Amino acid sequence: MENPPPRPTDTAGPARVRNPWWDNTRFVSAALIVVLHSIGSIMSKYDALHSFHVATWAFRVPAFVVLAGAFSSAGPLGPRHLRNLIRSIAVPALLFSLLFSLETYALGGPLDLHIAQLPWTLWFLMSLFFWRLLLPLVVQLRHPLLVTTVVALGLGYVEEFGLMFSASRTLVYLPLFYLGWRLGQGMLREWFESRWSLPVAVAGILASGAVGGLWSRDVKGDWLSMRHAYTADNPLGMEGAWLIRLLVLASAAALVLCLLRVMPKRRLPLISALGAGGFTVYLLHPLVILPLRERGLIARADTHLEVAALMAGGVVLAAVLASPFVRRLARPLTRPPVGLLLAPAPAPAAPITADLLSKRLEKRSASHPDAGDREPTYG
Repeated sequence: MENPPPRPTDTAGPARVRNPWWDNTRFVSAALIVVLHSIGSIMSKYDALHSFHVATWAFRVPAFVVLAGAFSSAGPLGPRHLRNLIRSIAVPALLFSLLFSLETYALGGPLDLHIAQLPWTLWFLMSLFFWRLLLPLVVQLRHPLLVTTVVALGLGYVEEFGLMFSASRTLVYLPLFYLGWRLGQGMLREWFESRWSLPVAVAGILASGAVGGLWSRDVKGDWLSMRHAYTADNPLGMEGAWLIRLLVLASAAALVLCLLRVMPKRRLPLISALGAGGFTVYLLHPLVILPLRERGLIARADTHLEVAALMAGGVVLAAVLASPFVRRLARPLTRPPVGLLLAPAPAPAAPITADLLSKRLEKRSASHPDAGDREPTYG
């Protein structure tokens, strides 16, 4: 009998047991995101930082997209599913958008409320909301990965899709989100368990580092941002711009698979525990970095030692924000109580058994003298 596919979480009785493989990957990706945002404002001053940005790009946002897909459900969008989307994604996105606006105002900026275009990193939550809504529809397609990829490539020719409601990133990253869901269902099991795949994965990660080190200045920012339509100032012109996006998406998918392959599947001290707080890290770290950036503290790093300390500080910040204490402290914001906003949850419907169905049919027959001539209606 075939072994069950690897799942994002395993269950043992009523308690839920976390899979350390996914948690290890989540913390590494979250830490890389924090480090990049810590050095983002001074990245143009140092070639090494720009190389780091390009070399690790696939291990940050694309990895987070794949992981989000692995933990998503493609089941019907019932009331419970929709309530969870509102509580865990929509409301936290709006709360942190408000906090970001208030913090920006306190630092001397304008008081702007962001609804349709969430600030900085919060685009991911808006996209995640729509990805989870779209996934049950996507899986009904005959060739989901092909269709979502074609849409992602063609979207670059449509000017109307951009930052509003994170429309461009939502559809461009949708193939990676679907790939993550398939991985959560057990796809590519041989890749993750075969001995031959490990050296290939290591080579892929080294190749990413080589590209970052040798050609980082040739990689344009809009190739990786996925936010805007194509422009004519690329090597292949407008006619071939889709090929560049295809190469970027394919490279991202391959490198995320490489990262997952080299990531230990066993529980690692500290890292596995911190990986459970990846979502909290993603939400909280901009609120910490923004005042440091706006007050010019990050810009003061002007030696290699200070830049290295800044990057190490990003890792430490990620670890602190992922700690159980901070997660508990931030839980009212990351998992807010929304009982007053939502209608009472409907009671689960009792399953229709054979006896119950027989009683319904008997009752219907008794109430209709000509029921024998009627076609039975169920429900």
